[in-house]
Amino acid sequence: MPALKSPPRVSIVIPAHNEEDKIGGAVRTALAQEYPDFEVIVVDNASDDRTGARAAEAGARVIREDRKGILFAKEAGRKASTGEILAGLDADCIPPANWLKRSVVFFEDPRVVAVTGGYDYYDLSAIPRTLIRWGAMFVHRPISYLLQALKRGAYMIGGNCLIRKSALEKIGGYDTSIRFWGEDTDTATRLSSVGKVVYAKNLFVRSSGRRFLREGYIKPFFTYVGSDVKVFSRHR
Repeated sequence: MPALKSPPRVSIVIPAHNEEDKIGGAVRTALAQEYPDFEVIVVDNASDDRTGARAAEAGARVIREDRKGILFAKEAGRKASTGEILAGLDADCIPPANWLKRSVVFFEDPRVVAVTGGYDYYDLSAIPRTLIRWGAMFVHRPISYLLQALKRGAYMIGGNCLIRKSALEKIGGYDTSIRFWGEDTDTATRLSSVGKVVYAKNLFVRSSGRRFLREGYIKPFFTYVGSDVKVFSRHR
């Protein structure tokens, strides 16, 4: 991979569909990063509420993507970005102030094409919140490295990741045929064919566990696992 400028410019891209209640917090914490050169882009993805207006009020650069789908939004953000590194957050994510500073250092290794970490679900009760954090560190992370060693793919958390833009361009950008389930794994697996995907042990961002609170823990878990299996099978 080509060498990056020091410090490299980072584009934080936040896709958002009908997130008027959450997007302001994500934008404000993104803008509070202790990093010298970055921009915050919110992709208003076919929203019919005030998502775009709230993001602009909070200080983000807002672009509109009327084709509904998270990868349509991410691809629009990629094309609009000016950074050498793309950083992904979800609309309900709250990154710590040193998130970019701690993440970008991994790209000093020219083999690294992406860096990711886990979610800390701040609105879940203590036991599931802790188990999910442990799962990221001691299950998800080693499996991702094993998959890469076997040349079978990699894992990435789309709401807590940084990607070398030139590597994403090399694999043709995001696959917009995927609407949601498995999209992070697909992107990580394709990136692993051109470099190393780092799953950092203690690189967490706070996020809402609202899907678990709404649907329970079992259904989302097996849906995620099933979609990942399909992605790995497709890329064998």
